[in-house]
Amino acid sequence: MNKEKEGVKIIIAGGGTGGHLFPGVAIAEEFMKRDEKHSVLFMGTERGLEGRILRDMGFQLHTIDIEGIRGKGLLKSLGGLLKIPVSMAQSASIIRNFCPDIVIGVGGYASGPAVMMACCMGKKTVIAEQNAVPGLTNKILGKFVDKVFVTFSETGRRFSGKKVVITGNPVREGFIKKEEKERHPGDKFTLLIFGGSQGASGINRAVVDSLPYLEKMSNGLKIVHQTGRADAHKVSKAYTNYHMDAEVFPFINNMAYAHDSADLLICRSGATTIAEITVSGKAAILIPFPFAVGDHQRLNARLLVDAGAAEMILERDLSGEKLAQIIERLYHDRERIKQMEDKSRMLGNTKAAADIVDECLNLIARRN
Repeated sequence: MNKEKEGVKIIIAGGGTGGHLFPGVAIAEEFMKRDEKHSVLFMGTERGLEGRILRDMGFQLHTIDIEGIRGKGLLKSLGGLLKIPVSMAQSASIIRNFCPDIVIGVGGYASGPAVMMACCMGKKTVIAEQNAVPGLTNKILGKFVDKVFVTFSETGRRFSGKKVVITGNPVREGFIKKEEKERHPGDKFTLLIFGGSQGASGINRAVVDSLPYLEKMSNGLKIVHQTGRADAHKVSKAYTNYHMDAEVFPFINNMAYAHDSADLLICRSGATTIAEITVSGKAAILIPFPFAVGDHQRLNARLLVDAGAAEMILERDLSGEKLAQIIERLYHDRERIKQMEDKSRMLGNTKAAADIVDECLNLIARRN
């Protein structure tokens, strides 16, 4: 088969949260940028973030019936285990019908059955690990796949060395900064606040508690806030009560545009968020999720803080007053914002998706 003429067929499996899904989207974008004859199919669950957004982005999505088992309690874990054979059979059927040249796992429990069945069916397989500490699914899959793409060099020690390729974390094309934001006298200082695709109640509470301190700046401040579904109404009402110029969204579909429009981000520090912050060259106040595996969000945030690209508040120290103090200080120090942006941009890796696609195409070429 002449793949150069016909294009290659790729399955990207996994998701659940933006931290897993969006690197997969970045890889898919890079494949399609190389050749519009390439064909990408996503595999995930209807409950995950992929079930809400991929079809609107123009990608095919086939779903399987699988649930996580860690930290779910005995009955739910047992239910999840019983679904594994069903999800394996569903994965095998999708792979057989689509006949991919390669299957790429991007993390999350939905990637497990798809990648494992692809291995059993003799397909080329790879996984991408975004975090410094691999998740359970990728720990298992790493023993069977052809290549393991990692963001951090230290992560490679947790997999078979001959399989590991250090690529960085792939970022969607829209985040890659083409030029600096043009600022004009009289423009409002724009805060972009988000806690991940599901929102973060701790961040939302702190922002609401900060409003009495920020109200004096309301004439010069604009806020764009992704709250998650649960807190959207409550947070929106708080902004109204304090006469703040704010837009509240349960989920922001075009996060790249929101990044581009912002002067300062307030967010978690997962690996994908960090990659997006740095390629877009943004200043940030980072609030690490305190229960991340291996405390990797705090370690991620520390890298940016030590480089002068961000400030950090640990959740145990988080309060509305402390958050407002940092926002007000940076609001009045635009030169510091500019320095943070420059430092952030220096940490950005814009080649990760391209490097992963190069490796995948090489694997396919060797197979053929």
